[in-house]
Amino acid sequence: MIALARKTLVYEWRRFVPSVFAVGFSGVLLVMQAALVLGIFGSAALYVTASSAQIWVGYPGTQSVNFGRDIGRDVEMRLRMDPDITAVEPYVWVDGDWRAASTGQGDAHGGVSIYLSGIATEASSMLFARVLQPWQRERLREPGAVIVDQADLGTLGAQEGGVAWINGHRVRVVAAVSGLRGLGGANVLSSLATAREIAGPGHEAGGTYFVARLRQGVKPASVRDRLNQASPAQASFGPYEAWTARDFARRSQRYWMLDTGAGAGVLFMALIVCLVGSVVTSQSLKAVVAASAREYAVLNALGVSRGALGRVVIEQSFWIGALGFVLAAVVSSLLLALAMAYRVPVALTPMAVTLCALLVAVLSLLSGLGAMRSLLRADPASLLR
Repeated sequence: MIALARKTLVYEWRRFVPSVFAVGFSGVLLVMQAALVLGIFGSAALYVTASSAQIWVGYPGTQSVNFGRDIGRDVEMRLRMDPDITAVEPYVWVDGDWRAASTGQGDAHGGVSIYLSGIATEASSMLFARVLQPWQRERLREPGAVIVDQADLGTLGAQEGGVAWINGHRVRVVAAVSGLRGLGGANVLSSLATAREIAGPGHEAGGTYFVARLRQGVKPASVRDRLNQASPAQASFGPYEAWTARDFARRSQRYWMLDTGAGAGVLFMALIVCLVGSVVTSQSLKAVVAASAREYAVLNALGVSRGALGRVVIEQSFWIGALGFVLAAVVSSLLLALAMAYRVPVALTPMAVTLCALLVAVLSLLSGLGAMRSLLRADPASLLR
């Protein structure tokens, strides 16, 4: 009876095409929704994931990277005293107002909210190590030099080599790169000296965060726990809290995903996508079973048990789900490539792909069970009329 399921799919493929497309449609919706969620909220942790630092230190209770508060320079000394830390860098965060103009500050293109990141310019620096090339860091050493994302050039009204003003300070765009697009505002990179000058008095020392690199083989969690250990000596360095890079990235993503209205809206849309996909797939498979009702009734009248017929329906659902997933994978790959070409924030992880595949399999299985239930309830005598 199991061979019957495959032979039916082959010889009556036209009947099953709508079901395959229904499953594929559901898979595409799931994959694209997952890619958008990971891309949009993953950008909230861009500052962490684009850097090679293993430990981040900031003000206690910071919910997301963009909510950082200044901490004292003594914290840097505390990090340098740790035997497992080999390098420390300050990170200066400035909320700024960007104004671009062709002739002067008065003839401005318009104000745009930006996030200015002051970083070290050495070739081995950790911050944004996965985005910047050594020559780009070297360009940042020029007074007033900044780097922006290519996708934000239009928003900022800027171009490479152009001039703009941040909080009234003249800057020049020395390069435009890919991979800096963030959540909530345009990201702009500068040297520590430029960022502190723009930030104004009171920011000559210390930083919003300090990041650290560890010795080879050292577990970041152990260093984090040691840095966070409460003691009178630790308190003398001022208030701070340490996180591993992985924990701080997840902390930022979780805040934007679960603690904001935008995150709740996107997650609600994801649930709607799952519901729509399950309904479409279930109805499509039920239609296939209903169209084959007479054939199943004949087999049942010839002595084939309903349990055996149910197994045929389940295997058909399996093959439909497999074909639908292949279709979804092809279409999703094309859509993701198109989205990346237009710099839409999308991202996928192996875990997300696996979960989408499992959801498609569950949708197909549940739809097959629903179709089998309607088949088992049918009266063979009425079907043969």
